Amino acid sequence: MRVFGDFNEIKSAIGTEIGVSDWVEVSQDRINQFAEATCDEQWIHVDQERASKEMPGGKTIAHGLLSLALAPLFIRSVIGLKGLRNTLNYGADRIRYLAPVPAGSKLRGRVTVAEAEDVPPDGLRVNYHLVIEIEGGKKPACVAELIALHYR
Repeated sequence: MRVFGDFNEIKSAIGTEIGVSDWVEVSQDRINQFAEATCDEQWIHVDQERASKEMPGGKTIAHGLLSLALAPLFIRSVIGLKGLRNTLNYGADRIRYLAPVPAGSKLRGRVTVAEAEDVPPDGLRVNYHLVIEIEGGKKPACVAELIALHYR
């Protein structure tokens, strides 16, 4: 984990990779819980029997939004900031799902500080470029720009 002492240190890191998270397994149970929570129970996600017959690779696949929902975990695991009061999710830009995530896959996040700008009062808006990699995959599962507001 890279720990920043203040906002100026984050601003000086623009354009650099901050770190790479540990691998996180995307189990069928996690997929099922996400499907239930979001009411997206399309068979490609939850019907293992049908997937074994009809899906390439014979497995269900995770929701793209499930991969993206792991972003806070990936970012928090590689960056720390001293003196923070709170952080708010400000949104996301340029999200692309580039490869399916079969059940049982492992994902990790590669985090870069893309932009950082002071926001009154006592805030910093940071755009994090996130690449969500699949263990052994040729292409990332997802790439996105996530925007956070950090307040001290």
